[in-house]
Amino acid sequence: MAEARVRVRGVTIHRPIIYGNTATVLTAAERETCAFPDHTHRWTVAVRSAPSAPDSDIVGGADDLSYFIKRVTFKLHDTYSNPTRNIDKPPFELSETGWGEFEIQIRVHFVAESGEKPITLYHHLKLHPWSLTFPAPGTEPEIPSPENAAKFGPVHSWQYDEIVFTDPFQSFLTLLTAHPPTPLPKTSKNPTPFHTSYPASLEETRKPGVPEFTSAMERDEGERLEEAKEKIIKEQDKWKGILLEREKELERLQKLLAARS
Repeated sequence: MAEARVRVRGVTIHRPIIYGNTATVLTAAERETCAFPDHTHRWTVAVRSAPSAPDSDIVGGADDLSYFIKRVTFKLHDTYSNPTRNIDKPPFELSETGWGEFEIQIRVHFVAESGEKPITLYHHLKLHPWSLTFPAPGTEPEIPSPENAAKFGPVHSWQYDEIVFTDPFQSFLTLLTAHPPTPLPKTSKNPTPFHTSYPASLEETRKPGVPEFTSAMERDEGERLEEAKEKIIKEQDKWKGILLEREKELERLQKLLAARS
């Protein structure tokens, strides 16, 4: 049993996830029965596995993540009653109604076997169509009326990420390897999820169908993260050099001051 609590040094294992939201405009009938007459949209925010189930009407969610995720906590805007919501079983999602966009804090708690601390993600709740609120250069963003927005269908805003576990406990590593993630498809007939890093994907938001992540997007995301990592390392090296120069200058001035006193 003691061996299970020993970390396996030099091993790194990851699990792909997506997090984000899907929003739809409330129908006239739904607005009449809604407890809040100023609410215009119904939305669902979630943490899911990256691959989608065949013929699914939701983004992602092919795999059950509860084998390594114990709880997901969503921190909503303070205007919501009980703004901190804990979801302790799959699906790790919650649905609400509202009228405005805001940042949601998402805290992912792992199962006890992991010995890992929770991680925090941030997602900007998206209600309005990307093609209107992320316009072409030189044009002004537009917040459409609910009637016009309804013509565009559901709005999807999802981010791909990978949770990386370094030097995992043997018991947790065994648990993870016993549940390999479903591979992402190489291609998909469904539209590509829009991301601000991929302006070309804006056109995809105009296509019908539920967005789906693919292995090509996974590879592109990895390359983008690697580029960002290299930029950070270069920036760190630059400031380390500046700091060393400043320290040398300080040492020279201190010696000069000591010699004069």
